[in-house]
Amino acid sequence: MIRVITYGTYDLLHKGHIRLLERAKELGDYLIVGVTADNFDRSRGKINVQQTLAERIEAVKATGLADEIIVEEYEGQKIDDIRRYGVDIFTVGSDWKGHFDYLNEYCKVVYLERTQGISSSGLRADSCGIRLGLVGESPILNKVVNESRMVNGIDISGIFSETTKFLSEKLDVVNFSLFKELLDNSDAIYIISNPQRHYCQIKEALLLGKHVLCESPICIKQVEWVELQKIAAEQSCVLMDSIKTAYSTAYYRLLLLAKSGQIGKVVSVEATCTSLDYLQKADSDDIKYIWNSINAWGPTALLPIFQILGTEYLSKTIISHPLNNNSDFDAFTKINFIYPEAVASMIVGQGVKSEGNLIISGTKGYIYVPAPWWKTDYFELRFENPVENKRYFYQLDGEGIRYELVSFVKSIRTKEIFFYVSKDVSKAIVGVIEDFNSRKEFVQI
Repeated sequence: MIRVITYGTYDLLHKGHIRLLERAKELGDYLIVGVTADNFDRSRGKINVQQTLAERIEAVKATGLADEIIVEEYEGQKIDDIRRYGVDIFTVGSDWKGHFDYLNEYCKVVYLERTQGISSSGLRADSCGIRLGLVGESPILNKVVNESRMVNGIDISGIFSETTKFLSEKLDVVNFSLFKELLDNSDAIYIISNPQRHYCQIKEALLLGKHVLCESPICIKQVEWVELQKIAAEQSCVLMDSIKTAYSTAYYRLLLLAKSGQIGKVVSVEATCTSLDYLQKADSDDIKYIWNSINAWGPTALLPIFQILGTEYLSKTIISHPLNNNSDFDAFTKINFIYPEAVASMIVGQGVKSEGNLIISGTKGYIYVPAPWWKTDYFELRFENPVENKRYFYQLDGEGIRYELVSFVKSIRTKEIFFYVSKDVSKAIVGVIEDFNSRKEFVQI
């Protein structure tokens, strides 16, 4: 019996995939098809996959061509699979010609010509075509424009900003003088304006049927948050928090490890986020465009606390220090939370500098994420016996922005929720921001 193996993502299975599988089947008596796992695809830079692993496996199964289906999860698995399954022929599309010649040591390698004129990338691009408008005053807009080019189905329609000072001169994007003009030329918008304006801008966009991706916090009052969620539901629009850290593969993996009991019961979460960069480079006219510490870093620092320990804390204490006696701009803020069986603390600062790490402490060990933890590609599980320590590395491209945009597009296209920041966490973040602004449970130093 001649055993043949091939691999692929098989997203939006099309006739090109089927023809390739048919020709692979003709090479032998038994065809094994490897379907790549979501995390493995992301680690290789394939971020536009629309279907889940289960959906893609089911699609391959439905062709009736595979005698056996396996999941490809790690680099180097092809050699392991060839040995494990006694494979005689490895085959793949001719666009990979030469890439897998090293497998000739283990079996015969055959490159098959692909069907011309059709691809999953083309199908994904055709299925969306979302015009994304950008709103706000931040250097992050430059990153969003650049990262959007990595995502199928997004076209930047333009920018509405009070100042172009933070925008790169290399950006070839239309600048609209009115917010309404941007909305008229967009299907969805990304907002990173001052949080004070989020509520009005989001509401106007939603009422016009525009989807919204907004840099967290979505707004600064929970009553506004509830209203916006209601409008989004009535208008069948996506309203999604933008916290790019949530879309980092390493961060998502450490959440799973923390919740699975790898370090025992979690009793403490400590998150620190600080930066002096914006304030040091800003002049007196720029300060009005720079977010204060609690708005700029609060949502990111609160993310692991609420995602690991939940949002039902018993009490909290907000300790803050203003910048140059400006009570509206905190140079530094620390918040301590008490839960029924755990504690948490976060430190954020635009006017101070500290070690920006994340520590999750448990009864068996702890997770350590070095600075800057919010865009990590590496973390450690540490135990009493150092021999048991484990290190994890995951590639992070674009600081998570491109993965966030993919989730946004996928949510719009499928009308299902693919957010990595749940609504209860989003609402709780707004609640903390509101308590800060109203000086509830607040101490100023």
